[in-house]
Amino acid sequence: MILHICSQAEWAVAEEEGVHAPASLDEVGFVHCSDPGTAHIPANAVFAGRTDLVLLVIDPVSLDATVRWEQGVPEHPAGILFPHVYGPINTSAVLAVVDFPPDESGVFALPRELAEQ
Repeated sequence: MILHICSQAEWAVAEEEGVHAPASLDEVGFVHCSDPGTAHIPANAVFAGRTDLVLLVIDPVSLDATVRWEQGVPEHPAGILFPHVYGPINTSAVLAVVDFPPDESGVFALPRELAEQ
């Protein structure tokens, strides 16, 4: 499984349209995703202060678009690779949508229900 962070409002639009095509698709040509062990990295770097986020739990085999594991944008200092989806995320590939709030101190961590899988 791979994970994608988006707002609850963005997910609501995706459910209506059948695809999730965030701005990054036009900006860099792919949709930023993570794996369960790295989802906290972009969450804390990019989404600090946000309380309206969800994690899309995606089956990469069910995606209509290609997934490539590549350096982050920007590259992570430890050389961690992230899954990039080269096209919109079809909602039929989304297995679950999990609320993704930060903890009391504002730090994001993988939700318990995903950490236990």
